Amino acid sequence: MAYYYLAAQLPYLSYGQAAPMSPDAYIKLCQEKLSKSDAELLTLCSLDPVPLSSKDNEGDRSGLSYVEIPAPCSSPLIDRWRLWERALRLNLARFRIQRIKRENSAAVEAPEDPADAAAVAKTAFAMESPLEAEIFLDEARWKAIETFQGIDNFSRDMLYAYLLKLLILERQSFFRVEDGFAEYKGLYAAVMDASAVSGS
Repeated sequence: MAYYYLAAQLPYLSYGQAAPMSPDAYIKLCQEKLSKSDAELLTLCSLDPVPLSSKDNEGDRSGLSYVEIPAPCSSPLIDRWRLWERALRLNLARFRIQRIKRENSAAVEAPEDPADAAAVAKTAFAMESPLEAEIFLDEARWKAIETFQGIDNFSRDMLYAYLLKLLILERQSFFRVEDGFAEYKGLYAAVMDASAVSGS
């Protein structure tokens, strides 16, 4: 089904810009315009590829794993996205395990496919700055989503891609707040040092 009116009124999104609306506001807008079955799939649009825990662990996020591949839904974009993000996270986990030299501690083998997800994980893990690595990961996520959404700008998959991008922009805004606070603390410490020197 095509959603010409809804898609046409959405502001253009660009990686690194401020989000024009919150993901929650967007979901509310979509729920008013999408068919019931298409709106239900919005719950699967997450930056987490639906981590699977055992039934007895439900609600306890400490025992999460990605042992099972997420069940397919009727959206090719969501299916491809969840497989890509799962591969990314499992490869990141593999590199962490290798770094601390623990053997046989991975719950599931990190998939080599999609290959670009594995390569992104390797590049990010080699970065010295955790913040730079997180920014790199989000930019790679953005590019993957754009690849998965295809060329139909009025499809429901484009609308799901839009939500995923809003989630990335929201996540990036938290990084900017943390970065700004760190800069503030540095400036504050410099001012205090300067006043201590001038007062002595």
